[in-house]
Amino acid sequence: MTPPTDPTHAADAPDPAAEVLDIVDEHDRVVGQAPRGEAYARGLRHRCVFIQARDGAGRIFVHRRTPTKLVFPSLYDMFVGGVVGTGDSYDDAALREAEEELGVFGLPRPEPLFKFLYDGGAGLSWWSYLYEVRCELPVNPQAEEVGWHGFLTDEELERRLPEWPWVPDGLEAYERLRAYRAGAAGLPRPPG
Repeated sequence: MTPPTDPTHAADAPDPAAEVLDIVDEHDRVVGQAPRGEAYARGLRHRCVFIQARDGAGRIFVHRRTPTKLVFPSLYDMFVGGVVGTGDSYDDAALREAEEELGVFGLPRPEPLFKFLYDGGAGLSWWSYLYEVRCELPVNPQAEEVGWHGFLTDEELERRLPEWPWVPDGLEAYERLRAYRAGAAGLPRPPG
């Protein structure tokens, strides 16, 4: 497990576009590898994790992505997460991404909820595993990833949905999570 990135060394960080990803088919089977930048440019299906992080009071971590993000820059998101690197498991990626984006170390392992295939058209397609985690640690989000952040109640988040520009994959994940929690998603719980 890697500790969160130290923002004072952001210039030393590897280029996100160069990170190698597993390319997968419509059944989430690995069919090759490609650098993240190439996967995005060519519309190659890959894997991502979405983690809904709540603080000790049950509020949801919400953030605005920085303008330098490769996908969906400057939009709001109610999940932390990211791509699953080559050879990584969804579970390991979920913990790593949650700790990195929240800027914490020592989170409990996020609980897996369900997986779905996001297809936003125009080559934007990825297998998405949704998790939840409780973060009772003080957060210090990565400056290169997060332009603004706050913890919102469920009601505050619902009020912001029509007002703020949201990442489309996060909106779909949020709608699926609401349906899942209402028992209407028809999605099986993960084994274990």
